[in-house]
Amino acid sequence: MDIRYNPEKIELKWQKHWEKNGTFEAKKDTNKKKYYLLEMFPYPSGKIHIGHIRNYAIGDVIARYKRMLGYNVMHPMGWDAFGMPAENAAIENNTHPADWTYSNIEAMRKQLKRAGFSYDWSREFATCSPEYYKWEQALFLKMYEAGMAYRKESYVNWCEKCQTVLANEQVESGACWRCKEPVTRKKLNQWFFSITDYAQELLDYCDKLSGWPQKVTLMQKNWIGKSIGATIKFFLEDNIKDADNYIEVFTTRQDTVFGATFMCLAPEHPLVEKLAKGTSQENAVNEFIEKTVKSNRTDKNIEKREKEGVFTGKYAINPFTKKRMPIYAANFALMEYGAGAVMSVPAHDQRDFEFAKKYNLEIKVVITPENKQLDSLAMTEAYTEDGILVNSGEFNGVKNKEAMEAIADRLKSNEIGDKKINFRLRDWGISRQRYWGAPIPIIYCDKCGIVPVPEKELPVLLPEGIKMEKHGGSPLEKAESFKKTECPLCKSKNARRETDTMDTFVESSWYFERYCNPQYKDGMIEKDKNDYWMPVDQYIGGVEHAVLHLLYARYFTRVLNKFRLVNHKEPFTNLLTQGMVCKETHKCVKCGFLFPEQVVKEENQNKKCAKCGGEVKTGRVEKMSKSKKNVIEPSELISKYGADTTRLFCLFAAPPERDLEWSKTGVEGGFRFINRVFRIVNKNIKAFASATPYTDSSDKLTGETKKLYKKTHVTIARVTNDIENRFHFNTAISAVMELVNSLYLIDDNKNAKKDPNFVGVLKFAIETGILLLAPIVPHVCEELWQTLGHKKGVTYAKWPQYRKEELAKEEVQIVAQVNGKIRSKFLSETDIDDEKLKEIALADERVLNFINNKPIKKVIVVKNKLVNIVV
Repeated sequence: MDIRYNPEKIELKWQKHWEKNGTFEAKKDTNKKKYYLLEMFPYPSGKIHIGHIRNYAIGDVIARYKRMLGYNVMHPMGWDAFGMPAENAAIENNTHPADWTYSNIEAMRKQLKRAGFSYDWSREFATCSPEYYKWEQALFLKMYEAGMAYRKESYVNWCEKCQTVLANEQVESGACWRCKEPVTRKKLNQWFFSITDYAQELLDYCDKLSGWPQKVTLMQKNWIGKSIGATIKFFLEDNIKDADNYIEVFTTRQDTVFGATFMCLAPEHPLVEKLAKGTSQENAVNEFIEKTVKSNRTDKNIEKREKEGVFTGKYAINPFTKKRMPIYAANFALMEYGAGAVMSVPAHDQRDFEFAKKYNLEIKVVITPENKQLDSLAMTEAYTEDGILVNSGEFNGVKNKEAMEAIADRLKSNEIGDKKINFRLRDWGISRQRYWGAPIPIIYCDKCGIVPVPEKELPVLLPEGIKMEKHGGSPLEKAESFKKTECPLCKSKNARRETDTMDTFVESSWYFERYCNPQYKDGMIEKDKNDYWMPVDQYIGGVEHAVLHLLYARYFTRVLNKFRLVNHKEPFTNLLTQGMVCKETHKCVKCGFLFPEQVVKEENQNKKCAKCGGEVKTGRVEKMSKSKKNVIEPSELISKYGADTTRLFCLFAAPPERDLEWSKTGVEGGFRFINRVFRIVNKNIKAFASATPYTDSSDKLTGETKKLYKKTHVTIARVTNDIENRFHFNTAISAVMELVNSLYLIDDNKNAKKDPNFVGVLKFAIETGILLLAPIVPHVCEELWQTLGHKKGVTYAKWPQYRKEELAKEEVQIVAQVNGKIRSKFLSETDIDDEKLKEIALADERVLNFINNKPIKKVIVVKNKLVNIVV
């Protein structure tokens, strides 16, 4: 063996070996327990960044660890290849999106292979392939036939820069999730998936996702947004032509109906223009509608903006007080909620209070605190607490919470309303006015109307040779060769194809199912293999996908289940959301943000700009991004230090769920550690030639040799616990580092070498260290395992097992409970002080998730067994 550690030589050797032997190709084997490990697949942007490396290294450790435990592991990789970035890049570079995409895939595949991830590349596919989106189109047809996909005209979120529609979930703080430009509202005919049909089920199952972070299920619950309340009909004072004679609202505060003094409608509400028509307010209302619907009216933006409205010229009647209520069009009323109508109770809603003050509208108190009266004229803000009903007819003196049920019953008996459950979740608008997406398989015929493309004619292919429009928008609308077609029913030659394409989140909502057999040609999913592999056992990705990809994937799985294409309803059993990779920024007054290599450090520790020589200021540590140039290229790290070192740093610097701060010294430290492992094996290789690893009881050992043997078993227990129960690779690596330190100490200990079992114990300890590190730094461990004389690679070697009796006096496993339920497990020294044990339990990530910032009532410690935290 080469005495010097040469990472490039070693890594290329083993990567070639793995590929040649199909080491990571997974096949169905009913004799083995399966383990499906998946990281969220990447968008082929052209370069793998360090965040990718961290994400995939986390998954790779788990996959390799499970293989060593004997699981049949599937660990696939593919490409989320459709989308606006490819289209925009194609326009900028005067190329076709397909050429740009496949070129990037080729480059990124090489980068991923060079990092040594254990992917089953035989399952690779790109979602822009017709062989993939054909089945997506087939499912669309099933959904259309079942009424689960429909078309309607509605106001939608519109990104002017991207020239396309965005789903509610794709609007972040009033801006497009892709380009960050402000989002406006626009009226268009759009295709929708009826995700709201599953709102209650998606909500209910959030509590069954025990393997998901609580923060993610909470985000989904809030997005689904269940509200329990009532509908109330407010009849119009005057009948309006071609309209109902009432406005129906949904409210969760029917207890305040006696205090409703005016009404607000969303500017898009179809009744607004009809109410104003022919009144003196008509022009003012039309101007307000035109101004408002074009503005950014997402939830967060509305909260910040001044509340504005305009009187429509008409009134409704409060069904309880019989008083006239002026009807306003208001910028804070949204069509997405309560059908776009709000009963306004200014005394008990702050938003309504501000609006009433601005437009001099009546404020009527109907709830007061016990033993205190409120004066509406003296109020400076709305009273929003619970209390006693006043000015509420027969309900006076009743606690407002108790009155809710009675008022809901009265609504029903008077046939002016009823109890109702409402959801914040809206149906998923999937139409996108872009080229680079899966075509929607629909044809429009003047005679036959909306006609689905016959399944035998799928896939509807994206036309090649399309000229991309520089101003954005879809070129399909102008492509007559694509747009003009024959009606499948009446054979008219003047039929037109749908020119919108599907939202790219549709592709990522089922890709994990297709991995089970991506070559299957007779359907979307091969059921037999899908039943074996699904659901995904461990899914890994960013928390930013909580209410986008993860919610859509859960919905889509239910759709597949409805059509009996799959037997499961939830796609991901366990979810890990990793933190971001962060680094300090550097900025030059003249040149702006600088890449790390553009910063020159002087002897006095000052920093200068390599471009202009100007002073460079170091900014705060924040997420790596190309815009702020605080990025590190993985290819440079791998070239200098090797893939194993790069992986080791990403795993050692922080627990997976925490943000990782970039550190050059951390990378160098990882490189030195691998060198130490490499040297200790090389130093003892001759002595090990005829030795057998010692695996008997420590009772036969003495002194430092006995300590090392017990230390090795403790290390096995710690590393196994850290990977299996917590995914805390940083502490697992730390445990192996401690073992390696012990190896160096004993290797220089002449007294220890007098023990006849010394070499056997040393070999056992070294081989154990290599096995424990194998999922983390696989290339060097393969090399060292082979050097030690093993014929089969370390990839499928058995994970080491510890002897419990060797832990007895050193460490025990402690169960951590929250309110009596097991939430985590960790190893601790025997007979540790109770306060120290409490401290360890209260620092445990899983325990903290279940405490969820609630006050701790008491902590119960049972020595050497458990810690129970009562909240």
